[in-house]
Amino acid sequence: MKQRIITGALLILFLAGMLWLPGWCMALATLICIGFAVWEEYHALTTAGHKVVSWPAWLVLIGSVPLAYFAGTAASIVPLMAVALLLMVIMVLIRSNPDLTDLSMSVMPILTVVLPGLSLVALSLASQKAVEVVLLSLTFAVPLLGDMFALFVGSAVGGKKLCPAVSPNKTVAGSIGGLAGSVIAAMAVCLIARITCNEATLAKLPVWWQYLMLGIVGGAVGQIGDLFASLVKRHSGIKDFSNLFPGHGGMLDRLDSVLFMAVLVYCFRMFTGGV
Repeated sequence: MKQRIITGALLILFLAGMLWLPGWCMALATLICIGFAVWEEYHALTTAGHKVVSWPAWLVLIGSVPLAYFAGTAASIVPLMAVALLLMVIMVLIRSNPDLTDLSMSVMPILTVVLPGLSLVALSLASQKAVEVVLLSLTFAVPLLGDMFALFVGSAVGGKKLCPAVSPNKTVAGSIGGLAGSVIAAMAVCLIARITCNEATLAKLPVWWQYLMLGIVGGAVGQIGDLFASLVKRHSGIKDFSNLFPGHGGMLDRLDSVLFMAVLVYCFRMFTGGV
């Protein structure tokens, strides 16, 4: 537990430092982290016996850098993913024994890691620094504080299991506590933004009830992301995606809920004024 706390504190300090650097630094760091996460998920699926086609996913990540610079991240996501999916279909079809399951497993990391990761990159490249910091703070704080509350409340209260077939240790009480933590995180970001941002910046940010909704929906989405990662690990017969972070597992173990939240925040910004 002590090692877990120390590692978690160091990761939070690293994230806080990255938020105050130029947006391209955060975007680059995000791409590196997503690269680790993509490798971990493909490695897990390979361990499960699937013959995945992974190189188109790397093509998407590498290609997103110049396209994001010249055309914008939002404009690059759809064509890049379309090309990657087409290449995966072709590579599986030309095999001597094509397997639809292998194709499905090849596509899954693109939908569950690469797409959310590029959404996170897009948030990192917001047109105004203050907007970027608030959006990223919301993206990380809502699922991470939710995870923390779920752990402590679930351990203290116990009770009925939430999804025992996927994650035997998660409880309904912990899930409710996690949602409460996510709402607290969202409203804390809202309060800090109102104190520190000027009127022009606040006009580009969510209003208080939108923070509340993002806390509730984001808390639920983050927990779904966590359960999905648990399902992948159970399917693959592994405890953690890797040993990258002592006491915390791999990159994907840390980002599973954040990635799902990133898609939610990105979609929110697209529908309310763009990133």
